[in-house]
Amino acid sequence: MGRLVPAVTRALDVLELFLESEGSLSAPDVTRRLGLPRTTVHELLTTLAARSYLAPVPEQPGRYRLGVRTYQLGSRYAEQLDLAAEGQQVAREVAETCDETVHVAILEDADVIYIAKVDSTHAVRMVSAAGRRLPAHCTSVGKMLLAALPEAELDARLEGRELVGMTPDSITDPAALRTALAEIRARGTAFEHRESNPDVSCVAAPVRDSAGRVVAALSISVPMIRWTGDREAELAELAQKGAGDLSVRLGHRGTR
Repeated sequence: MGRLVPAVTRALDVLELFLESEGSLSAPDVTRRLGLPRTTVHELLTTLAARSYLAPVPEQPGRYRLGVRTYQLGSRYAEQLDLAAEGQQVAREVAETCDETVHVAILEDADVIYIAKVDSTHAVRMVSAAGRRLPAHCTSVGKMLLAALPEAELDARLEGRELVGMTPDSITDPAALRTALAEIRARGTAFEHRESNPDVSCVAAPVRDSAGRVVAALSISVPMIRWTGDREAELAELAQKGAGDLSVRLGHRGTR
């Protein structure tokens, strides 16, 4: 591994201060937070501003905000993101932790499409495939994605649509579905017990993009023979962590 360049490290430290700041920073702010000499801080700020990574605030002399170059780099990074590829990587990490089947899915109309999947190594496991399409109301990922929709958009997607059940435990009543979605919004995770497969339970959590929008959901699917109350709580926490990790990869910051 090569040697880290101190000057570059310090410049990046300055830029990363803006991740925690709501607005602008002054040279004294940077000096205090990083513990660097004042001369060094002034040189770093001057260099970053000259390269448009920072920009002086016209109405506040001596203060700096992020410059256009950081926006250009962020935009290029976003263009290169591949949700399916990033989702597959995170799904693999989650599956290695719990040894259960992990999916990442997106919403299309009132259905879900699985875009990433990693299998459990257990002999008894959920059988599915990336690319599979299922009714959203019968799955944990689907209910998570439906719960994230604005009310008007949810109405439009469900209007005139028959809620066909996949098992006797599927939700087929529109009022019951809306009650379930309200509970999911309040809880932040979605559960499914034998609703798409009579032998499987699942838990899902939302995946957000850089703007905070829910763009996918990550789920963990477990055969009922391995599903317990303690296991449910453990997997719910793991699904939230996995979905959060994927959200970070997509540029999301914060808890919502």
